[in-house]
Amino acid sequence: MPAAGSTASRKAVETASAERGIRVRPLNGFIGAEIEGVDLRQPLTREQFQVVHDAFVRYEVIVMRGQDITVDQQMAFGALFGELSIHPFSPNLADKPEVIILDYSKDNPPALTDIWHVDETFREAPPMATLLRAKVVPETGGDTLFASMSAAYRGLSERMKQHVHGLEALHDFKPWRPLFGHKDRAKLRALEDEFPNPWHPVVRVHPVSGRRVLYVNQQFCVRIKDLKPDESDALLAFLYRQATIPEYQLRVKWEPDMLVMWDNRSVQHYAVHDYYPARRTMERVTVKGDRPIGVGGPYAADEVAALGSVKPAIADGTRPGPKRAFDRY
Repeated sequence: MPAAGSTASRKAVETASAERGIRVRPLNGFIGAEIEGVDLRQPLTREQFQVVHDAFVRYEVIVMRGQDITVDQQMAFGALFGELSIHPFSPNLADKPEVIILDYSKDNPPALTDIWHVDETFREAPPMATLLRAKVVPETGGDTLFASMSAAYRGLSERMKQHVHGLEALHDFKPWRPLFGHKDRAKLRALEDEFPNPWHPVVRVHPVSGRRVLYVNQQFCVRIKDLKPDESDALLAFLYRQATIPEYQLRVKWEPDMLVMWDNRSVQHYAVHDYYPARRTMERVTVKGDRPIGVGGPYAADEVAALGSVKPAIADGTRPGPKRAFDRY
């Protein structure tokens, strides 16, 4: 079989997609693809779903425009990937608790999502995927940014990859703790029992693609095991910054009835809060995932192919191209 990132593999995927009336169009070098030819008002055939699923795993974020669907149809599409999840804190629909309504406006300003994060890593088994569909979008602003953390891992030096190999980070539902006042202590304790702080690997292995993923995020991570607090803080700050590298990012400008699905196992996202006091309304569904698994055994270089080519490090005292008298190293 061709490697996952090879030209032959890409052409094979495009051919298979075309034969099923679906076009998968890559959006960026490292992350994201737009899928055309899918109408989620109709049930997908097994072959169509396989194309969508493969694009989802390969590109980590898939974008589908013009999906004028009901909440039930969005749930049905999500359920093709696995059992749907219920968020313990967000505003769920009373009759459909799997659905989260994110309705922000002048009277309800956006909060908590303008930070790079992975959904619900305070769970032992965080969601594997998130499906977000736009209902009302502001005239300007309100974009969502996504970052491939598999590309971010590959962009690290080999020495840094060795350094973070085998490390674990503690995750906590810390953004929601301020919601619980003195009178809510009993409820907070019950939630702490239900969601005990899990230790997740700093580098997880994607269960389908086999890619290694940098799996720490600023919203939920607390500290790295076996490091002193200042050591942990410094390393986490460095690792968090990897999500901010533009080459690894996709920026989605929303349209009404646009559906975006991202792989929560390998992607961070950031919802930009630049549209107040305009209104922005989204419907969200998440799919249950499994417990993150790290890289086993002693460190060895990753050999799994992936999208994009990470720029190689430049050795000390060298520089590609012609040398000039004013060059400094």
